[in-house]
Amino acid sequence: MKDDTKEKKTKEPASVGHKILTVVGIVLCIILIPVLIVNVTLLIKGFVNKDEVPGFLGYSPLIVLTDSMEPTIKSGDLIVVKAIDANDVKEGDVISFFDPKSSGSAVVTHRVLIKRTEGDGLPVFFNIENAPGIVEEDGKRVFYTQGDGNNTPDGVPVPAEKFVGVWTGTRLAGVGRFALWMQSTTGLIVCIAVPIILLVAYDIIRRRMYDKSQKKDTDDLLKELEELKKAQSAGAGAAQQAQQASPGNVQPGNAKPENTQPANTAPVNSMPENVPGAGAPGADAPQTDNAPTAD
Repeated sequence: MKDDTKEKKTKEPASVGHKILTVVGIVLCIILIPVLIVNVTLLIKGFVNKDEVPGFLGYSPLIVLTDSMEPTIKSGDLIVVKAIDANDVKEGDVISFFDPKSSGSAVVTHRVLIKRTEGDGLPVFFNIENAPGIVEEDGKRVFYTQGDGNNTPDGVPVPAEKFVGVWTGTRLAGVGRFALWMQSTTGLIVCIAVPIILLVAYDIIRRRMYDKSQKKDTDDLLKELEELKKAQSAGAGAAQQAQQASPGNVQPGNAKPENTQPANTAPVNSMPENVPGAGAPGADAPQTDNAPTAD
């Protein structure tokens, strides 16, 4: 009973430790694997299609570098835009687009102008000219935009072919700075190497704990078998001793049965007949050589 209790106490900490490592491993997988998948996808798309904003399942993360959209969006934030058809864009939407003033791949995120109405909550300087934000020019859709933090609209309209996507409203404050670091050489090494190292380390620790548990179980089983053999051996010895001590199988050593005499012996104090020099009490003394002889 004591051995069972001790064994249970020994196994409980090992079981708790195994559960903790399992939970940690699951959490790491849930967090790190999607991050790796998204990062690798964005990197591949960025290298393959340099003229497009890399995205994943129609969504593209963008890092805000300026304060032109404050207070709605701040510098250093990470926002998510969704690729939709340019015809579905409405006035007042915050959209991302390739800067029409440059021939590079710089992306700008501003709001499409919307005509002012009382109580719309927009800054007093927003769309000061109260101009429409979406117009058709030469049969093509064009967007007029302005940053929430700017005093005037953008000087160049945005053609539909420069449109990237519409802001989903998702904003992760300050995460953009971390994302910029992740795009550096050091960040790429850390973000790719560390998850792999953690997963490998978790697998090694899990395997060692499993092997240790298996070895302990094997040792315990061998110990139980050894104790069982000893118990069986002791039982067999006790049975043999009991059998030897049984009355029907006892052989006396030098003892002789009581009141028994060998067949060729005489009783004590008895003399055989006609034995010279030996007579019964009161019998005549035997003759000697000096006795007279008869002629």
